[in-house]
Amino acid sequence: MSRMKGGELIADYLVQEEVPYIFGICGHGNVGILDALYDRRDKIQLVSPRHEQCAGHMADAYFRVKHKPVATLTSTGPGSANMVMSLATALSDSSAFMAITSNVPTSQHNRAPFQELYKHNQADFAQVMRPVVKRAFQPSRVDMLPLALRQAMDTMVTGRPGPVNLDIPYNVYQEEDEVELPARSNLHRAHRPGASEQDVQAVVELLAAAHQPVLFIGHGATLSEAGAEITELAERFGIPVITSPNGMGCIRGDHPLALGFIGRNGAYPANEAGRRADLVLTLGTRFDDRSASSWHTGYSWNFPKTKLVHVDIDPQELGRNYAPDLGVIADVQVFTRQLLNELAKRELSDARFAPWREQVQCWQREWEAFVRPHFEDSTSPLRPEFVVGTLQKILPDDVILSLDSGVHHNWFMQFWQSKRPQSMLNSWGYSSMGFGVCGVMGAQLAAPDRPCVAVVGDGGFTMAPYVLCTAVEYNLPVVWIVWNNFAWGAIRDLQYGLFDGREIGTAFYKGQSGERYNPDFAAWARAAGADGMTVKRPQELAAAVQQALKNRRPCVIDVHVDAEVRPPSTGTWQLPPIPYKEPAFGKPWIA
Repeated sequence: MSRMKGGELIADYLVQEEVPYIFGICGHGNVGILDALYDRRDKIQLVSPRHEQCAGHMADAYFRVKHKPVATLTSTGPGSANMVMSLATALSDSSAFMAITSNVPTSQHNRAPFQELYKHNQADFAQVMRPVVKRAFQPSRVDMLPLALRQAMDTMVTGRPGPVNLDIPYNVYQEEDEVELPARSNLHRAHRPGASEQDVQAVVELLAAAHQPVLFIGHGATLSEAGAEITELAERFGIPVITSPNGMGCIRGDHPLALGFIGRNGAYPANEAGRRADLVLTLGTRFDDRSASSWHTGYSWNFPKTKLVHVDIDPQELGRNYAPDLGVIADVQVFTRQLLNELAKRELSDARFAPWREQVQCWQREWEAFVRPHFEDSTSPLRPEFVVGTLQKILPDDVILSLDSGVHHNWFMQFWQSKRPQSMLNSWGYSSMGFGVCGVMGAQLAAPDRPCVAVVGDGGFTMAPYVLCTAVEYNLPVVWIVWNNFAWGAIRDLQYGLFDGREIGTAFYKGQSGERYNPDFAAWARAAGADGMTVKRPQELAAAVQQALKNRRPCVIDVHVDAEVRPPSTGTWQLPPIPYKEPAFGKPWIA
């Protein structure tokens, strides 16, 4: 044991755990640890964005790409309160990072010093964090840090990943004690439970009895890195695959058996297969309202008439929305390998599902015939399908796409084909605006040799334009494509769909003139020291994106997109008690 300051112990532990970055912003509450980070700046880099929420989104995206956690550091009061959104986003999507927040000195607890929350309990900021983290820790002495650090790291990465909070009083950073650095965590990706032999055999029997099975894969498949096993299972037996947004890329999006996303803004073949399947094998998904057409029978799924096998590492998700015929608590990769090994002992031919695949292929052809013509439409402003299709053609297979919340996200859910896992980043569960804008920088740090492109709405980008400063300061060659439709487009579409076009508060106007308004995003980028381009004609888009990627500099491409073209719904989605809309293409089917 050696005598160490609390800040030194925290910094040394992060270095020992090979945490390469700590994303954070200075404040009087955390200045006591900055000196320790200065002494270790060759081993762990402090990256300081211009907003704490951005630090959290960067850490979240880093984990989604690399599956290794980093840390954030914020000061007392407002600085740490700004972390709530990014922590809620990470928790909702099973992403992990260690959020180190700072609190008032223990000697001042309950005396209402600067930025203390004390109404119900002294130094009560941990209560703010509890709903948005997997676990909150509040060590109040230096000798409490070793246990708290080890438990925080282990909690964060075992089972279903999630963010954790370490709330540190200011004095603990600077006070000294005889302490020992905790042993290195060996639990990351080590705790990977499998299914029982009986459960695996039961799944085999269900598959053997099925005629129209589908796989439905989600973030649990991505987190377990089960893409190779899932693709092998699908190909060996010819089983179509439906993907949630965070499961995209586990099987290549252009694979003949990949049907894409399901739900209101899903692909028609996915919804048709989901509602007509006789067996759904679900691997690491939650059946949230958007991927289940608000749980209305016959729109995306047909439970309980359809048999359901639900595999998830988190027992709380089994049966949350649909009671499974068989629930399995297991790591997706381990389970899928177990299933493949057991199926190898059986005589189950892919020919059994040939009629089902032919039916699915028919739906794929119908959908292509309906949507494909618009991908070549040459209009100004640009049609949404043209933007998605052009990016699909010119962006390389190894691109990391960071999407923000907004109507553009609906278009990408419906049509984007991700070619690799951990390469399509979505704020899905919490749908926080700013995630895509900020997260792309964390993705770039996680994969410095890969192109990182964010597609973000004009509303979302204006929430976090400070990202340009950070990208320039740290020489991050990210590209932001601003989907500029001069509106909060997704909500405007709801007004048109549910309230007869009674539009208020959703379009961007200059005063009372009726003239649509947005800043000149390209000029804004250039003012910050980044590159900036504006695209108003379809023939300009491909060249602008290719040039931005070639330059390897921070760049904003302002793309003017037609706000009057809306994604065709193939399922439904309800905001009770407002009646839900019927699909624009296809129709519900109840077994």
